[in-house]
Amino acid sequence: MMLSATLLLAFGMSMDAFAASIGKGATLHKPKFSEALRTGLIFGIIETLTPLIGWGLGMLASQFVLEWNHWIAFALLVFLGGRMVLEGCRSCSEDDAPLQRHGFWLLVTTAIATSLDAMAVGVGLAFLQVNIVTTALAIGCATFIMSTLGMMVGRFIGPLLGKRAEILGGVVLIGIGTQILWSHFAP
Repeated sequence: MMLSATLLLAFGMSMDAFAASIGKGATLHKPKFSEALRTGLIFGIIETLTPLIGWGLGMLASQFVLEWNHWIAFALLVFLGGRMVLEGCRSCSEDDAPLQRHGFWLLVTTAIATSLDAMAVGVGLAFLQVNIVTTALAIGCATFIMSTLGMMVGRFIGPLLGKRAEILGGVVLIGIGTQILWSHFAP
């Protein structure tokens, strides 16, 4: 695969994580750059691993993975998004201290949900003559950059939205899940 195709694939795969990290950044109270780097690192590592896992699964059972990956991503994103919407509605009625940092497992779950498309790409790459390690590293690096930027963009959007930022972030995750499902069934 040519370098330009690898870079386009890498940044294309990072767009879901970028959108999710904007929502994550918006829900925090002025997240520090270190929190943005932490989020980018978690998203980037997981987005590096999923095409490798997909590639391995492609060698074993590609049809099963391709049949179910969109449903798994949809369920995870709708669950996480719904949870964020509920928490946002709850925080609108309460005056709690603003959230300073997202939990590690919440970020990991969100990263897994947004990277299942990269796993499906890994399955497809198993049938091509590509260096999967280089491609996975490019996807992971692009995701690290885009997720870190997304958190910082969310930092500026969050104060404009106030406590409704978490609701919007949840709606974005539900939208990403719905888009994944829709794109699978659209002609």
